[in-house]
Amino acid sequence: MAPRILLARHGQTEWSLSGRHTGRTDIPLLDEGRRGAKLLGERLHGAPYDGLPGAEIRTSPLLRASETCEIAGFGARATAWDALMEFDYGAYEGLTPAQIKERRPGWFIWRDGVPDGETLDQLTARADEVVSWARSADRDVLLFAHGHILRTIAARWLGMPVDFAARIRLNPTSLSELGWAYGEAALVSWNETGHLAVG
Repeated sequence: MAPRILLARHGQTEWSLSGRHTGRTDIPLLDEGRRGAKLLGERLHGAPYDGLPGAEIRTSPLLRASETCEIAGFGARATAWDALMEFDYGAYEGLTPAQIKERRPGWFIWRDGVPDGETLDQLTARADEVVSWARSADRDVLLFAHGHILRTIAARWLGMPVDFAARIRLNPTSLSELGWAYGEAALVSWNETGHLAVG
């Protein structure tokens, strides 16, 4: 079986619930987010994942991702990695898309980027670093991180430009898998949240 590259978005936070851009602001999970992380962990410790023995696990060092990783039962095996930090939204940190469009009509993050933050080229370079690492050895990979960086990693896994990430929505505490189909990079599954319906 080909190695699995699993992407786990962090659980719900106050800002993700309200749609505010949360880049480097280090905020904790809500109770709902902690519950989701527990359910995600139960899923990953059951079939067909069985706790991913032998997998290499990395997490964003930001609290909402590392806490999700810990609650899911992978904290002791995970390495924090700055490459998995969320997009630095600069002057747009903490704002909703509607608030940004009041200032800048027609704004589209995947085309226009953000002022005083990370450029789309810098975001792409970080995603490329993660993709290169994930492909560097024959083992499963599990990444705990954030919506925009994980969407960018998926786009770059497929060899697509960063704006392709706009077309692949990603919910809090979702699980996705990257892999291969007929020798080509593929999305094996995307934005799965069935585990959240349990209990």
